[in-house]
Amino acid sequence: MIRIILADDHAVMRRGLRLVLEQQEDFEVIGEAADGREAVRLAESLKPDVAVLDITMPNLNGIEAAFQISAKEPGVAIVVLSMHADEGYVLRALDYLPKSGHVAPWRLKQNYLLDLRLIRRGKVDDEALAFTKHRAQVAASA
Repeated sequence: MIRIILADDHAVMRRGLRLVLEQQEDFEVIGEAADGREAVRLAESLKPDVAVLDITMPNLNGIEAAFQISAKEPGVAIVVLSMHADEGYVLRALDYLPKSGHVAPWRLKQNYLLDLRLIRRGKVDDEALAFTKHRAQVAASA
């Protein structure tokens, strides 16, 4: 069972993600947070396998929350969730995260559930991440 915490300041988004994730036999959402500080507290107390963090949250953004969770609970895989249209913004933020191999942007596509399983095992989809970086570079140069 993959134990997951969700952190997003939009309750509707958290509910939707929970609904999708809990349809999987091997996923269990064990906690939800509305901001980064709450996400860090949940990670410390619940010790999840994966923390899904929105990049833009009040009180403590997802990037800073990821840093703190990684420092306090190094075994927690981090997934950064972003709805930003500017992929360059997300990639710049990812550059500041620990290079543990457990951090990846969540691709809201058909295969995101597989991505979560791979990330939990420390197998980030490097090809997809490289493609995303390439798209951001092309967009920035246009």
